[in-house]
Amino acid sequence: MSFVTQSVDVHVPLATAYNQWTQFESFPEFMDGVESVKQIDDTRSHWVTKVGGVRREFDAEITEQHPDKLIAWTSTGGDTMHAGVVTFERLGQRDTRVTVRLEWEPSGLTEKVGNAVGADERQVKSDATRFKDFIEIRGVPTGEWRGTINNVQPTTVNDAWPT
Repeated sequence: MSFVTQSVDVHVPLATAYNQWTQFESFPEFMDGVESVKQIDDTRSHWVTKVGGVRREFDAEITEQHPDKLIAWTSTGGDTMHAGVVTFERLGQRDTRVTVRLEWEPSGLTEKVGNAVGADERQVKSDATRFKDFIEIRGVPTGEWRGTINNVQPTTVNDAWPT
């Protein structure tokens, strides 16, 4: 398994950063390689990505979500296996640290080589920076979902970080 952890400090209130992260359909606006995300229901979404010329489709399910604290997910279908958690930490009245931790199993030569040369880590860092720019320029989220989800199914990342 491969892991990446990346943090970015954004100059918006905690609730603003968190609320924006709940709007998965806006992810193509700041995540390179994400072509589309369709929200199926409160916990499930369908993703279409194209990275390094490889197009993938998969479903993801939120396994745990606590407003202004964390969102954890795992893939549930398609040709990619991954899990992740994003946490939100108040640094001040208008400053928030957003930390993304991803875990995945690279498949195929392109993904294995990309992982070996650090392309995945650079991609996550770039996406985090684009999220920072996106939400700081907007100043307000495109929407929000503030429901709580408690361990629909455990994931390795969720089991390991945070507790």
